[in-house]
Amino acid sequence: MILCADSITKTYGKKKDRVDVLGSFSLELSEGETIGLVGPSGCGKSTCARLLAGLEMPDSGTIEFRGEDIHKMNREAWRNYRRSVQMIFQDPGGSFNPVHTICQSLSAVLAHAGVPRAEQETELERILYTVGVHPEILGRYPDQISGGQAQRVAIARGMIMRPSVMILDEPTSALDVSVQAQILHLLKEVQQERQIAYVFISHDTAVVEFMADRIIRI
Repeated sequence: MILCADSITKTYGKKKDRVDVLGSFSLELSEGETIGLVGPSGCGKSTCARLLAGLEMPDSGTIEFRGEDIHKMNREAWRNYRRSVQMIFQDPGGSFNPVHTICQSLSAVLAHAGVPRAEQETELERILYTVGVHPEILGRYPDQISGGQAQRVAIARGMIMRPSVMILDEPTSALDVSVQAQILHLLKEVQQERQIAYVFISHDTAVVEFMADRIIRI
């Protein structure tokens, strides 16, 4: 077991304005496995993704990474968890700094991962080749690439940290059908090569059934 959520809940607001977004959700994810989370808009899927990625704290319940409660980790363990669990957002283009080139954005992640500057160009070319993007895209800005290219680059950015888990929040919902298929097959290839576990979130049952080993309905 690599990632486990036990009865996590999340609410927003206070008193009269309180909204119960996620109620008593549990999940157990094994290495190399894909769990699909499916449900209608507003059911708490994205909130669940942010909780599992450590971007927000649950109101109650626990989340464990490799058997350790993520909210009781020391600094070193927390940094390892944040490197090991990467999130791919629904709007890939919007997750990049609009005034930075793709090269600048990815290089910043490489630097954070401890890759020496002299090796960064070679590493960028290698990782882009893995996701099927030509390195010439590095000189462009986020608004100068297509949705499919942006999603591939977002996947590449997540892979830089060599994660054990990737949480994919509606990763193909903004793409047309043909590009959707390309991204889904790419994700399967990456998973097979690197044995990454996926939490794949979507409102599209057919897409989740194609990707997932198990499905949880929220």
